[in-house]
Amino acid sequence: MAAGPELDRRALLERGFADAPFVHGNGIRLADIGAGWCEASVDVQPHHLQQTGVVHAGLLTTLADHCAGAAAFTQAGPTAQVLTTNLNVSLLRAARGQRLRCRAEVVRAGRQVSFVEASVWASDGDGETLVARAMATLAVARPA
Repeated sequence: MAAGPELDRRALLERGFADAPFVHGNGIRLADIGAGWCEASVDVQPHHLQQTGVVHAGLLTTLADHCAGAAAFTQAGPTAQVLTTNLNVSLLRAARGQRLRCRAEVVRAGRQVSFVEASVWASDGDGETLVARAMATLAVARPA
C-alpha cells in the first residue's frame, strides 16, 4: 500500500483513539497499525488497579475492544464505522506490571460483519505475560 493512504488511515485511527473520551482518559494509545491489524498500549496507573493491586478487567476489556475495532476499521474503509456487537474476553491471569500491550488481528473481514481476535500482554520490565484473549464481532456500517 502506498504511503499516502497508509498515513491517512493512521491519522484517522489516531484521531479515533484521541477523540474517544473513555479511551483517551484511560491513557490508551495507538502504537502501530497495518492492513488487518492494530497494536495499542497503556501505561498502568494507580487508578487502573483493583483493590487487590491487579489491573482492573475493565481496562483490559476496553483496550482489547478498541484495538479490535481499529483493526477492523483498517479493512472496512475510511468512510465506514465499526461497532462492536459481541465481545468475549477470557481473562487468563491477573494482570500485573507497568504496561499493557494489545495486538488485534482481523480473522475475517466481511462487508457487513468482521471478526477480530485480540491478545493483551502485561509487562513489568522482565518480559511480557499474556493476560487476556478476546474475540470481537463487529458490525460494519457504511454511509448510504
